[in-house]
Formats: sequence, structure tokens, C-alpha cells
Amino acid sequence: MSTDEITVTGLECWGHHGVFDFERREGQAFVIDLTLGVDTAPAAATDDLRDTVDYGSLVAAAKAAVEQDPVDLIETLAQRIADVCLADARVDWARVTVHKPDAPVDATFADVALTITRRAHRD
Repeated sequence: MSTDEITVTGLECWGHHGVFDFERREGQAFVIDLTLGVDTAPAAATDDLRDTVDYGSLVAAAKAAVEQDPVDLIETLAQRIADVCLADARVDWARVTVHKPDAPVDATFADVALTITRRAHRD
């Protein structure tokens, strides 16, 4: 298990997720935070992007995961994003937080968020 971490915070996306028809129809902002457990020693030794996780590509893939097929729950969305992160064999684990700042809650609040941590299951 690696102890190094690559973190991207505040990735703003637009999605049509939620259990209500208006959420699916109108869409809303989602903000994503990602932390990946990666051994960065090979990249540090070679100074070569091919030896680490390209966070530019990661951001594009995570954003696409949010902007595609709507789901009801942020739990499902977080798992989808974690699966994208774990697709890179160099990623040992991924911590994904999905923020839904405009969630339809009848109260004044700053944010609704779910954080999951998933580990790679490789043989």
C-alpha cells in the first residue's frame, strides 16, 4: 500500500443526478475531491509523466463520469468515479468526495457530501 497521495480538490462538474424529476431535467452543480494512493517514487526518479498518474487525464475522466448517465444517488456516482480512478494500475486506493451543494433540502445549509474510500483488487 502506497503512502504517497495525489489530490485534486474542487473539481466543478454539471450533472443530472438525483431522485427528483427536476434534478434530472435541470441538472445541478457537483464538486468532486479526489485523493489517490500512488507510489510516486518511480516518477520522482525518472522525472517522466509516464511513471505516475497524469492528473490532467484523471480530471477529464472524472468530469466525464459525472456528466454522463444520470443516477439517483450520490453513492452510485461516487462509486463510478472511484472505479475511474482505480482503472489505472498504479492507483492502490482512491478516496472520492462528491459534494452536492444545491441538494434539494428544505433548510439552510452549506453542503451535502459523501466520501468513500475504495481499494484496488488486483491479483
